[in-house]
Formats: sequence, structure tokens, C-alpha cells
Amino acid sequence: MSIISLITGWPGPSGFGSASTAEDVTQGIDAAGLTAIVTGGASGIGLETVRVLAIRKVHVIIGARNIEAANKARQQLLEENPSAKLDVLKLDLSSIKSTREFAENFLALNLPLNILINNAGVMFCPFQLSEDGIEMQFATNHLGHFLLTNLLVEKMKNTAKNTGIEGRIVNLSSIAHAHTYGDGIRFNKLNDKNGYSDKRAYGQSKLANILHVKELTRRFQEEGVNITANAVHPGLIMTPLMRHSMLLMRLLQAFTFFIWKNVPQGASTTCYVALHPNLKGVSGKYFLDNNEKRPSSYARDGKLAKKLWDFSKDLISSVSKA
Repeated sequence: MSIISLITGWPGPSGFGSASTAEDVTQGIDAAGLTAIVTGGASGIGLETVRVLAIRKVHVIIGARNIEAANKARQQLLEENPSAKLDVLKLDLSSIKSTREFAENFLALNLPLNILINNAGVMFCPFQLSEDGIEMQFATNHLGHFLLTNLLVEKMKNTAKNTGIEGRIVNLSSIAHAHTYGDGIRFNKLNDKNGYSDKRAYGQSKLANILHVKELTRRFQEEGVNITANAVHPGLIMTPLMRHSMLLMRLLQAFTFFIWKNVPQGASTTCYVALHPNLKGVSGKYFLDNNEKRPSSYARDGKLAKKLWDFSKDLISSVSKA
């Protein structure tokens, strides 16, 4: 999408653009019978994603760190849409233990799983390590979602096989994936405070989100699995995600107001990729403003995607054994 399309909201090849809302891109879609998990679904674009999926009759499970806030959000959605099917489960993606518990609790519900939206994240954090000793942005934005996906993928495969309905995985990435460290991923210096940049660490984690779906797609196609995996950039939206750099973001917004989106617009690409029939069979792609966009050269590197997969798997294994 060009800067002109971004500013004007003119639609791209999909028929939708930067001005399209989540309700616009799912208009007329009846998703009754589908079950989705949305991580970080208690606020911001995650909450809007939950709201619109529920309108389209999806049974949505909200994964949230703050259960009180999530239950309050659920109640508000039910007041607006009494027929909505919504559940809340505790999930702290920065914690391997919490992520495993969430997956166990979900599987215990004995529900199908058609859609997994890896939405939750943190942004521009000062250097800190998770409870597992992993740099926080990488731990939350990538590693937690990597583990969650691996824990739930067999459920998704079985659901797709038993229903004949394509499963879909959506990773929320960012255009910031292009602003990462010199080697793309700092495999050997992941937890090194020296040289840490909150902006580049965020970019690294968002690059990892795209590489994750690239390797997932390769594996799904190799197995002949009826599941797709894609990454999306929601756009510039003022949400609680920016709490670590709110002053900077508000200053930036004052000078670039014409390219910022509201929350319904910010959730549109996620909902488009998760539900729209035009994307049947489309996998391993990166979407911006409801249209496919070519990501950075690092994000297109299949060898880097495979290396990240193996690194992430080994890292989780080493932490779990500690």
C-alpha cells in the first residue's frame, strides 16, 4: 500500500484499505460454529477483534493476564451482544508456566479450535528479563506465542480434519519488524543488556512473528495440513501497548496524525485475515491495511525462519528443564 492509499483510505486489491473497519471487512460473514482464541483480548485492538468475531458468531476465548479486566470487558461485550459466546482464561505470555497452564485449561474445555490470534504484546520496554530469564519483549511477543501455538496446533489439526474447515493462525507483527538489530535476531546476545535497544528489541520480536508464520507454513504444507498462518501489521493506533513510550508516541502522532488509525480500523486486518473467504489457502504472508505487503528481506529468509524455530524450541526446553 502506498502512502497515498494509507492517508486517503483508498482500497487496495482486496477491496479494503486503511480506512476499513473490522466490521467492514467481515460484513456478511456467518462464522457460527467456529471457535477462536485471542490473546490480549481484554483491551485495545484485541478487544475490538473479540467484539467483531463475536458479532460474526464465533465462540471466542480471551486469553488475558489481567483476569479482572478481562471479565469486565467480557461483561460489557455481553451487554452489547447478549448472544455472544465468550470465555476468559488466564494467560501471561512472558511466563512459560502460565502459557502451558492456559493451553491445558483450554484443552480441558474440549472445544474445537479453528482460529488462533496471537495478538498480545509489549512494546518499547526498558531492559528486563522475564521470570524465565528471557528478554521481555522477545519472551512475550514471540516465545510465548511460539509455545502456545505448538501446544495447540494438534487441536487445530484435528479440528480442521474433523470439520473440513480450514484453520487459521494470525500473528500480530508490525512494520517495525524492519527496524531490528544488524543480524535480524540476536541469537547469541538475546539477554545481553549491552547494546540493548528498546526499539530494536521490539523490531526483533516483530520480525520473529513473521518468521514464525513462514516456518509454520512450510511445515503445514509439507504435512498437507489444512491450516494457514499469516502475519499482520495493524497500523499506528494509540493503545495501552504504548504505555512505555506514551509521551513520545503522542508527540509523533501530533506530526503524523494523518496516518494514524482508530481502534476499529486497527483491528480490521486481523479480522480480515482470520475470517475472510478470499484468503482461503493463503499462507505465509504479511498483510498491511487489509492487503498483502512484501516484508523485509530478513522476514523472507527461510533459513533464518528455520534457525529461529530451532532456537526457540531449544530455549523453551532449556528453561523447562531448569
